[in-house]
Amino acid sequence: MLVAFSVAPSGTGRSDGSVHDAVAAAVRVVRSSGLPHRTTSMFTEIEGEWDEVMDVVKRATEAVLPFGSRVSLVLKADIRPGRTGEIDAKIERLERAIVDGVEPSAEV
Repeated sequence: MLVAFSVAPSGTGRSDGSVHDAVAAAVRVVRSSGLPHRTTSMFTEIEGEWDEVMDVVKRATEAVLPFGSRVSLVLKADIRPGRTGEIDAKIERLERAIVDGVEPSAEV
């Protein structure tokens, strides 16, 4: 399964609204998990079996708790039993489609 998630504190008391220290704590949890992962400016993606991925998401969320009075978690999952390596394979298929330039039919 692939999971894209974002976790951030609120009620931090910081006037600039910055949450980078809290996000860094969550990303350290993901990186130490040993699971395939990718972090972008808005989300972290992680790939693995249901229980192991959800455990990492839970621990990443717990790592953010000390940074505010509450935590927001956004999660999206792509569940395809029997598939692995999709964290890269999905991007590779997309890039091939872009290069191949397949356009939708003009006919209705």
